[in-house]
Amino acid sequence: MPFIEQEASSEYKEIDGKKVHFIKPEVEVTLTNQETGQEYMSDKEADDDVNDVTTATKREHIRRDVHIKVAQINVGAGSKI
Repeated sequence: MPFIEQEASSEYKEIDGKKVHFIKPEVEVTLTNQETGQEYMSDKEADDDVNDVTTATKREHIRRDVHIKVAQINVGAGSKI
């Protein structure tokens, strides 16, 4: 089950007298134990499994897939970019 590591945001800041558009994309992460197929809901949950001496899970068993969702922005002739 994926979880959101970073929420999307968009804001304008003034830098050297110019208005600059800052866009932070949404970052969705899926952590999966490649040996067992177990999915984790956070980095801490995966770390806890690796550190648990009662499981055979090792750091190299954990797969991290990252999906970055970038919002569409207008960069055409009419834009102010």
